[in-house]
Amino acid sequence: MSADPAHAAAPHPAGATAASDDVRTMRVLIADDSAFNIALLLRLLRDWGFQEIRTTTDSSTVEDLVASWEPDILMLDLQMPAPDGFEVMRRLKAARSATTVPMPILMLTADTTIETRRRALALGATDFLTKPFDHEEVCLRASNLLRTRRLERRLAEQNSELEAFVARRTEALERAHLDMLGHLARVAEYRDDDTHHHTERVGHIAALLGEAVGLERDHVAILRRAAELHDIGKVAIPDRILLKPGKLTPEEFEVVKTHTTAGADILAGSSSAYLEMAASIALSHHERWDGSGYPVGIAGQDIPIESRIVMVADIFDALTHERPYKAAMTVEDALAQMRSQTGTFFDPWLMSAFERLDHERLVGSPEADVSARAA
Repeated sequence: MSADPAHAAAPHPAGATAASDDVRTMRVLIADDSAFNIALLLRLLRDWGFQEIRTTTDSSTVEDLVASWEPDILMLDLQMPAPDGFEVMRRLKAARSATTVPMPILMLTADTTIETRRRALALGATDFLTKPFDHEEVCLRASNLLRTRRLERRLAEQNSELEAFVARRTEALERAHLDMLGHLARVAEYRDDDTHHHTERVGHIAALLGEAVGLERDHVAILRRAAELHDIGKVAIPDRILLKPGKLTPEEFEVVKTHTTAGADILAGSSSAYLEMAASIALSHHERWDGSGYPVGIAGQDIPIESRIVMVADIFDALTHERPYKAAMTVEDALAQMRSQTGTFFDPWLMSAFERLDHERLVGSPEADVSARAA
């Protein structure tokens, strides 16, 4: 980078307008292999009030200077020893992030041919200064480009703030939807679960099993909340069937099966990742590994992994807790029954991971588990 030269530049032209305050502090980088041109431009810009100016006569340093100093404008000579101005622009264009506000490039050239201008524009040139320089034109073109850049940066900042605001509002709206649907899920739960924590426990167990099989953290977080809505379709099942203490007739069981499609219908049509997953789980969490489940009868890995996970969590929790139509099993008895159904009801790979979990802790409420870990 060159030092500020002691030079004899043309005097500030009479009547020329100084640069406005909004651009004087913006950063200007000048790259020209001619020390005379550097000295002239430096003097003119400082006379017009520009304060942040750096210069170089070595075109190979431009890319590093742009990356480290982040100038607001580059005044670039087109005809320089390798790399010339075209190559410098090509490198800068390749290095520029798609989200970055483009830095204006003011080309310095004596070549006014159409071919040269088109080639320069294609590589990212914004405007041209023709040699020999008109003194006031230098300031006016630089000032205009800098004002445009300032406005573009402000617009980009405002867009970023707006996007962040929309993201916060979207997240808040999604939480509100989930809370509402969570309460709705508990409506169904209150009808056949005296503890009123089945949905929470299923979400908790599903998340632990998801972690155990290596699902990504964000996936697990969505699964935890989506799993709580697996039985939301029970709101469509009449009490005389849902709360029946004895064995269901085949006709009654067909009605119970409809809670899967009813749940999917309730949750369908949302762009929320939570509700999309919840709809899929509601529909297929009673599908079995061997294809004998409902409502469709899909098998194996055609069943979404989230539904396979929730089936394990749901049945373990159902077996180990009392319901109006059955007593609670011990953990040992529940595990024995589930092992006997591995490969028919359950994905063997998931059951292998489930075997490694702390089952006694899973029987308790999620709140109790969190308290125990904190202690």
